[in-house]
Amino acid sequence: MASCTGSAAGEHGSSCHSSPACAARGPEEGGDTGHSGTKLGYIVTDVPPWYLCILLGLQHFLTAIGGLVAVPLILSKALCLQFDLLTQSHLISTIFFVSGICTLLQVLFGVRLPIIQGGTFTFLTPTLAMLSLPSWKCPDWTQNATLVNTSSPEFIQVWQTRIREVQGTIIVASCFQIFVGFSGLIGFLMRFIGPLTIAPTITLVALPLFESAGDMAGQHWGMAFMTIFFIVLFSQYLKDVAVPLPSYQRDKKRHFSPIYVFQIFPVLLGLSLSWLLCYVLTVTSVLPAAPSAYGHLARTDARGDVLSQAPWFRLPYPGQWGTPTVSLAGIFGILAGVISSMLESVGDYYACARLCGAPPPPQHAISRGIGVEGIGCLLAGAWGTGSGTTSYSENVGALGITKVGSRMVIISGACTMLLSGIFGKVGAMLASIPIPVIGGMFLVMFGVIAAVGIANLQYTDMNSSRNIFIFGFSLFAGLTIPNWASKNSTLLETGIIQLDQVILVLLTTGMFVGGLLGFILDNTIPGTQEERGLLAWKQSHEGGTESSQLVSKVYDFPFGIGTKYCNVSWFHYLPACPKRLSCDNRMDELKAAGQKNSVKASLERNFEICADTRI
Repeated sequence: MASCTGSAAGEHGSSCHSSPACAARGPEEGGDTGHSGTKLGYIVTDVPPWYLCILLGLQHFLTAIGGLVAVPLILSKALCLQFDLLTQSHLISTIFFVSGICTLLQVLFGVRLPIIQGGTFTFLTPTLAMLSLPSWKCPDWTQNATLVNTSSPEFIQVWQTRIREVQGTIIVASCFQIFVGFSGLIGFLMRFIGPLTIAPTITLVALPLFESAGDMAGQHWGMAFMTIFFIVLFSQYLKDVAVPLPSYQRDKKRHFSPIYVFQIFPVLLGLSLSWLLCYVLTVTSVLPAAPSAYGHLARTDARGDVLSQAPWFRLPYPGQWGTPTVSLAGIFGILAGVISSMLESVGDYYACARLCGAPPPPQHAISRGIGVEGIGCLLAGAWGTGSGTTSYSENVGALGITKVGSRMVIISGACTMLLSGIFGKVGAMLASIPIPVIGGMFLVMFGVIAAVGIANLQYTDMNSSRNIFIFGFSLFAGLTIPNWASKNSTLLETGIIQLDQVILVLLTTGMFVGGLLGFILDNTIPGTQEERGLLAWKQSHEGGTESSQLVSKVYDFPFGIGTKYCNVSWFHYLPACPKRLSCDNRMDELKAAGQKNSVKASLERNFEICADTRI
């Protein structure tokens, strides 16, 4: 196994590409080294063996499953679908299919980093606020399972009118994100937005969902805690435990290599074991069969025969729920989610670059990534997923766990999502996951999202009473004001129905309230750049001086676009298009940064990346 840690540049290409062991090494081992000092089995431009691409692509898909499945399941009640499991399975299949398309667009033509795209929780809060308006509340008879006929035209009309409204608002709001991305305005916005704005915004994405997570986990706390136990055990306690598994190398033939299985597949193992345990307890009749008994929803057969009803093949298509409709109130609410999603994605781009061995993304790549995410939201609205799309932070974290930063792995994961969206039985199977198991995943997931938001405070001086006040007040107001507004909506009425809807949606969206207060206070209360965390924030988003050739290999368009094809003079002046430097300018760039001695090493590095790995 020492071959993977050899110092020669050629060893990386000759030995690490033939064994999965390099990709599953712990922090102390591995092949290449990323910009954060983390040793990698494969960097962003490498192509691992096909079987490893499939396995790790499946892992990324399964890592994202919690978030992908969560969106339609949480929205199902507001859409009056809590008793229509077949439609829920169609929504799950649709979000899988669209997420696969958006991931391919992002990896191939967007920021070009290995980032999974999926349904965003930042859209969930304003969507729920919009659907809680008096005009969109579900009729009482849809809350009674005995009165619901899921095939009746009346019921279909009830839920389809609601999801069409959600579709229209997402489509319109996504146009704003497309404009901000491809126009390069995201760089201008980042000048005024710092950690004290982002921290309460992201934190308030997760905190208001505590009730949903608690209700689902509370259907059987034993199974919920068992799911949590398995995920925590595998991802935290056993992550450095290697399991000897059969491997093959040309020079060693078949042998056993230590693979960090628990580190690579914690979600898959935790979900599978909990699901298996629920099945055993169902077959042995340990879990109650009576629908009214506590713990019934932990049974694997509690959610009906949706698996037998679902078709084997179903191709989602745009407008499958009908023609989208639009309301002013929904647009303003979703715009708050769009802004939050963009800010979070920018942070994900830099984190992903550090973890996958790529240089920090240049401005044109960031602009292109945000623009493509906007296109992804547009597609999600057209298909009717019930949400937009964004970069998944949990999958960025998975790069640090697996030590495999290859974007070919993410392309494999995207193809897995596409196939899962076409096979109707997959969505039906996931729709039948026992509710307490989902609740256990939600507790872990939402807790991590809240912590990610708070982690942005590491850049600020939290000994400053100014910063403590801004964050504390913004966070608490983001919880208090929406709670009061939802209970006292009549006091906010102005007599203008459209204006009343806009005000109610915005004031019941905690992330909008907290983020807006944080933005205003941070930009108006006097404070130094260092105190506000802006200096450390910018430094964390800047890397060392990189060869422009290396940046080009990672972030330029694929398939020769902009070089061999579409190579027109005005092309490189667009904000989302790469800028070209001559060879002399590249040398001047390195010399100006005092990098004369690294030119040869940089060229060798570029050659190594280019060899048999270009996508």
